[in-house]
Parts: sequence; structure tokens; C-alpha cells
Amino acid sequence: MKSDVVFGLEKAVWPAFLVDAAGMIRHANPAALQALGQTLEAGTSPLSTIWGADNEVSSEQFLVKAEQPSAPAMLLKLRDANGANMVFQACVCPVTNEGQNYSLIQLLPGSASSETKAPGLDAGMAHKQKLDCALQLARTVALDFNNALTTILGHSSLVLSKMEANNPWRKSLVEVEKSAAKAAEIANDLAAFSRQEKEVKVQTAGNVNVLLQRNMELLQNSKLDKEIEWALQLERKLFAAKFDEAKMQQAILKILENAVESLGNRGRISLQSKNLELTQATQDRNAQLAAGAYVCMEITDNGSGIEPEVLPRIFEPFFTTKRGGTHRGLGLAWVYGIVTNHGGGVAVSSQPGVGTSVRIYLPADKRFVNDSSIATDDLTGKETILMVDDEDLLLTMGQTVLSAYGYQVLTANSGQKAIEILSKNDVNIDLVITDLVMPGMSGRELVEHVHRLAPFTPILCSSGYVRPTSQEQDNQIAYLQKPFTSQELLMKVKHTLMASEAAPVD
Repeated sequence: MKSDVVFGLEKAVWPAFLVDAAGMIRHANPAALQALGQTLEAGTSPLSTIWGADNEVSSEQFLVKAEQPSAPAMLLKLRDANGANMVFQACVCPVTNEGQNYSLIQLLPGSASSETKAPGLDAGMAHKQKLDCALQLARTVALDFNNALTTILGHSSLVLSKMEANNPWRKSLVEVEKSAAKAAEIANDLAAFSRQEKEVKVQTAGNVNVLLQRNMELLQNSKLDKEIEWALQLERKLFAAKFDEAKMQQAILKILENAVESLGNRGRISLQSKNLELTQATQDRNAQLAAGAYVCMEITDNGSGIEPEVLPRIFEPFFTTKRGGTHRGLGLAWVYGIVTNHGGGVAVSSQPGVGTSVRIYLPADKRFVNDSSIATDDLTGKETILMVDDEDLLLTMGQTVLSAYGYQVLTANSGQKAIEILSKNDVNIDLVITDLVMPGMSGRELVEHVHRLAPFTPILCSSGYVRPTSQEQDNQIAYLQKPFTSQELLMKVKHTLMASEAAPVD
């Protein structure tokens, strides 16, 4: 249905539609059109046209009831495309879109029955169906929230990278970036909640040097109110370790934030990576390591250190020595969970007044990965990039950031438009960046088309909800999780282009 109303249930398998205050059906998803008829597609059908005569209340009375915030699920008789009455368990809730009030009506999956069948639903089934609706709404909110945050983080981090250190507005912009980063954590939690299936661990072989450098530069660009000397010592021929990039980055950032917090007005933080081969089982503090190859990341500070009686408890959930209500004591427990879920270990050694050293061990293969550590000055490029996303604000942000660093950027707000650009003989595309979740042609479908049209063109996929499949991981398709900063986008673009140049051609 063509409409100016934003609607997030296009791909829901159950019928859903929006009704305005005047009783007009303003938008319906494909499942509703199939169940209730194509007459809804014009966007001018009143609810009364599909309202069954045997309902206990009129359509007008029903809408008044639906305005209640906690309106219960109701049994409705609606006329289908053939004029026959169908009974649905309906979940109704008021929503506001661009200042207009609507009633969102969802006909719960599996609840339709003809009048010859028992219209009632088992209470447990009804509860499950309402939960399914809530999860679908949570997915939609998470997707839209991530898109908005990506735009905010992209623009704010770009301006910060170009702004003079003594600019009086810099501190306010840093606070904007911090708030957006906090909101990103909430969006990721919401996306995780809305996944009904168990989340697939996304662990691809990569170079942890990239994560160490990226996180160090992230804090450097934040211009903290401290004088910090940073040192980076990276193993150039590093073993390949498999890790979930997003989660491991969060773990490293948490350790670095703790290190920064432990410093006074000034101090030193060093980051180091190295290969480690163990011929027998070894223990480093509480980290028990089996024989084999590992990549070790060590982050050391010369801050306040940890008291001996506190050190054994640092990984306990909800244990904290920090004052104030903002600390929940979950930081290092979270880091420990991420690393051990990768089959690795975390060791912490510390002396009060001297400093702290945190070592992360990840199982590795004894094969070298390309050294892809890149200085911030090297993030420029001249390649032509096609960016594909159904969100125009994201396309504007991506074009602004990439163009500022020398790239030629083309944009497409649908997969079909992207294919039209790729099909032109006068355009040479060096990289395609595509969202994975788009209406019409999805990002995955677009990837298949790109492989056919330009098999050697590298692809960078992005999403705040969908994760790469195992096949995509095997095909070495790059992935960038939303929301991301301008530096994260530029780093990932550079790495993807470099990996493509280094890849052997059959």
C-alpha cells in the first residue's frame, strides 16, 4: 500500500494494519491484503468495510476501546477477500506517527478460524501470540533506533575528528557521542531480546591488532580530560584468531575505560599483542590455558591499581568498589563472559599505586593474518563506493563521511536501484556497502546479484539486527555492526579494500 505513514510490519506473516482516528485504514501489510482483500491497498477503505455484522460492538465502538493503553486482545469477525466472515484474535494498541494518532491492529498468527470452527483460543497460545507481536515490534524499534543512532554517531564522530582540540564546543559534542554510544547499548539489548532464536555466534578469523588500534583511537579522539600517554606495540606477524568482532571490541573498550578511570590527571596506557605457543597446560592467575596456540592481548596502565583483597573478586557479577549509583559491577564479569565464550581466558595482575595489567588469551591458528593495522592518517582513499540503504539519512551520513576522506560515493535507497547502477558500463564500482534488512530486495538478495554482475567486487554488509550466516563468513564477506562511528566505517572500508587487493584471483 502506498502511504506516507511509516509502518514496520511489512514482513510480518500475520495481518496488521493501521486505522486512523476517523476509522480509515491507512496502511496494511501484504499479509493483511492477502487475508482481507486488495481493496485495502488504495488506503481509502474504512474499517467498517471489513467489519463483520455479528461483532458485539460496532467498528466505531471498537476503536474507542482500542484507545485504552492496556486494551486486551479481542475476538473479531472480519470479512475476507471473498466476503466470508473470519474470526481472529486481535491485538490492538494505540500508536503515534508523525503527530497523528492511530490504532495498530494485529491479527495474531494462527488465530484465524471460520465461523464453523470454535472461535476461542487456548490462553497459553493467546499469550504466546501476543508475545510474538511484541517481539516483532521490538525488532522494528531496534532497527529504526540503530539507523538513527548510526546517523548521529557518524556525523558527530566526523565533526570531532575535524574539530580543533581547543574548540569550546568540543566537550558538548563529546557528550553527544557518549550519549549516543549509551543508547546504542540499549538498542543492542533490545535487538538481542527480540531474537526468538538463539543467537548464532559470529566468529570469523581476524586480526586483533585492528581491535586494539581502533579502540585506542576511539578514546584518543574523545579528548578525555586527562593527559594520557598511549603506547601501541603490535605483533606484525600475528596468528589468526576467531572472534565475534562486535563483542570482542566491547570487551577491549571496557578494559580501556577501566584503565582510563584508574589514572589521575595523567598517566600511561600501553596495548600489546603477541603470539603464544604452549606445549603444555598453563595457568596465568585464574586463566587456565590448554596446550596450543594463542593470541595474547595485554593492556597495562600505571594507575591506582587494585587492592590484594579485592583482586580475587573482580570477576564476580555485581561486585564493585566504585562509589555512585552508575556502577553495577558488571563490567569485568561481562568481559570474562565474552572471552571465555570464545574459549579463551582473562588474567589480571595488579599492585596498588603501581598499576594494572589485563591479559586476554584467544585460541588461534598457527597461520599469519595480514597486518591490517592502519593509522588514522591512512583512512583516505580514491575508490568508488556504492552505498545501499533504504534509510536516506544513513545514505547522507555515509556519503558525507566517505567523501570527506576522498572516496567517490554513489548511493541507492533500494536493491533494484543498486543493480541499475552496477549494470552501467561506464561505472566502475570498487566496493559495495549494503544494509542487510531492506524492504523489497533484501541485502542478502542484493549480494547474490552483485556476485553475478561483478564477482570480484568486495562487499561490506551492515546491520544492527541481522548477523552474517556461516556461508557469508566462509565467503569472507565483511560485516559492520550498526550503530558505528565514522572512524569505524572508514577503518572497515579500508580493511575490506585491502583484503580484496590481497586476495588471490582464480
